[in-house]
Amino acid sequence: MELKHFRLIKTIAEEGSIANSSDKLFLTQSALSHQLRELEERLGFKVFHRSRNRWLLTEQGNELYRLAIDVLETIDQGFKSIENINEGSMGAVRISTECYSFYSGLPGFIQRMAILYPNIDVSLVEDATYQPISKLLGGDIDMAIVSSSPATSSLNAVTLFEDEIFAVMHKENALAEKEYLQASDFTDTHLIIHSFPLESVFVYEQFLKPNQVMPVKISALPMTEVALEMVQANMGLMCMPKRYLEAFRGVKNLVLKPIGPHGLKRTQYLVSRSADQSKKYIHDFVAMIQEEFERRSSAI
Repeated sequence: MELKHFRLIKTIAEEGSIANSSDKLFLTQSALSHQLRELEERLGFKVFHRSRNRWLLTEQGNELYRLAIDVLETIDQGFKSIENINEGSMGAVRISTECYSFYSGLPGFIQRMAILYPNIDVSLVEDATYQPISKLLGGDIDMAIVSSSPATSSLNAVTLFEDEIFAVMHKENALAEKEYLQASDFTDTHLIIHSFPLESVFVYEQFLKPNQVMPVKISALPMTEVALEMVQANMGLMCMPKRYLEAFRGVKNLVLKPIGPHGLKRTQYLVSRSADQSKKYIHDFVAMIQEEFERRSSAI
């Protein structure tokens, strides 16, 4: 049996005749009679007892009527559930990071999101880079990529991947011959960073500050291209992930040195509000960005 047959039986049983059912089913009486006759021939029994004033269900027809109610109600409930899911798939995700290097590759990811999830509006909020967690808690953004998992139940963190920070310098820099840089090597250097405050600079907060080292000179240059030009002119050094440096073409005469004997590694987390975890579009975004970073890691 097809769905049209269940609708036919239910409608005729409730309306009492073919004539009354015609408008409900948007078919002519002749078309309805043909469908019913064809169905009864296929089933091998009568579904209705016909009379001039009223069509009554046979015993077999009554069983089909109850089945039709169950089937059609189940289908309606299923479509309502799908509709609710689709409504939960729509939303806006404002994302920021605590480090400018994290922005590398995000525009391409957002473009792919727009194709696969057109109902999710994703935007980068660079103004929140300096304080992404406080902006997240304050509702100014919806997601943040950070290098430490916040210790609060109001936020939810998932691991994206681990990367390593290198010191980037000109090949003629006095430190270029070292196997790796110690904290004391930064004392007489000109350290170029993206922005202040220093507490937002990973190499300072996690390596220099614990070793009580302050570079003789620190300059903030938010434009990476300009900062790299200074490094290429041997006017200072930068600290960044290798993968981020590879995104800039035409970079020559530079060397990368590990920071510390074991390297300076950091784990990147995607943080969002715990209260938003039940929203489907948030779940879809998190799953998609995890897949994106796993793909990047496997490509290295």
